[in-house]
Amino acid sequence: MRPKVLIIDDNEHSLDVIASLILKAQLTPVRATSLTAAQHVFSRSAPEDFLCAVVDYRLPDAPVGQAIDFTLASFLPTIVTTASLDADTRAGILNKNVIDYILKENEQVYEYLSVLLSRQHKNKSLGVLVVDSARVSRNRITSLLRRHNFMTYEAMTGQQGLESLTRYNHIKLVIMANDLPDSSGIKIVSEIRQRAKKEDIAVIGLADSGDTGLSARFIKSGANDYLAQPYGQEEFLCRIMQNIEYIENIELIRRAANSDFLTGLPNRRHFFERVAAATQLAPICQCLALIDIDHFKKINDTYGHDCGDYTLREIAKLVSSTFSQHIPARFGGEEFCVFMPNIGLQTAVKIFDDFRQALADIEFKFEGKVFHCAVSIGVTALEHGGVNGMLRKADEYLYQAKNTGRNRVEHDPIRAS
Repeated sequence: MRPKVLIIDDNEHSLDVIASLILKAQLTPVRATSLTAAQHVFSRSAPEDFLCAVVDYRLPDAPVGQAIDFTLASFLPTIVTTASLDADTRAGILNKNVIDYILKENEQVYEYLSVLLSRQHKNKSLGVLVVDSARVSRNRITSLLRRHNFMTYEAMTGQQGLESLTRYNHIKLVIMANDLPDSSGIKIVSEIRQRAKKEDIAVIGLADSGDTGLSARFIKSGANDYLAQPYGQEEFLCRIMQNIEYIENIELIRRAANSDFLTGLPNRRHFFERVAAATQLAPICQCLALIDIDHFKKINDTYGHDCGDYTLREIAKLVSSTFSQHIPARFGGEEFCVFMPNIGLQTAVKIFDDFRQALADIEFKFEGKVFHCAVSIGVTALEHGGVNGMLRKADEYLYQAKNTGRNRVEHDPIRAS
């Protein structure tokens, strides 16, 4: 079910434009023309169904932002729209914990709203690390980030920051202060760059507005950008979005070159590149699995190769969604591979067995034909010989799964804890 977005606006044209943008972002618009109507609609829905709200600042029954207070009190991240914006109104809006505001000047302005809406959904899977020994500064930054649905992590020292990057592979942005108890931020940025490129993890340095030398040193040491303190909320958001979108645009280019044409999953070559980058971050533990579709030739022979391609695409979708936080790939034919940094064997086996069962329960339908599929899986955590050694071991377990009945997971012995 697609997340909902609550729109509160008494202008029918604005409602139509905003609703169309919400649909374009693959979300579901829920309309209300007044605060009273919004309260009624929201009371009849499950709050967790809503991703955010888009609220007009002035409404007939809420002339000075009372509807914003309602959505924020209902724990709905809120984007404000307004037909006019004087200094007092702008300050009043930004003093509330809103995502941002949109001035309804022309149709083009709504494109920015479209960006904000799509980001609210994307940001849920993106991690941002804040490395700063000053609690007040950290709290301010993480508060702003959470309004935009980012997953936030905090570190008071450089070493804690590096450990967080090792532990959480979905961190795509680091905000780094320079004055740290155990090191300088500049030195930590340099260490990060030994592990990850600028297009893999973006770094924004924090520098005092008068210290131009520090901002330059951050950039020369490998930072993507810097924020001069004190900074405004809007500048902060622009810097964050600019760097996140840079990472995502590079990823789109890479994906076009590195994806399997049929399924959209990473191809074999890209899999090895991603695994090499992940292991450079020195994961605490790691697992690798090979997944092979049982009796796939029979599907091709019985229903035709078009049905076989359909089956591969559908299974690839499940692989992609199940292992989105890991490194999946299509290895060729009917075989898939998944590398899991920072996942122990027992947890991995449970994940793969749940995946196996979920796939076995799916009813595939293609041009009137109905059938089921199963997979055999080999899983290893033995790191001897690097990733190639793990592949050989996982292949042994996969062969064992095929020979002992198929539709099963075979793996290393699990040691009692």
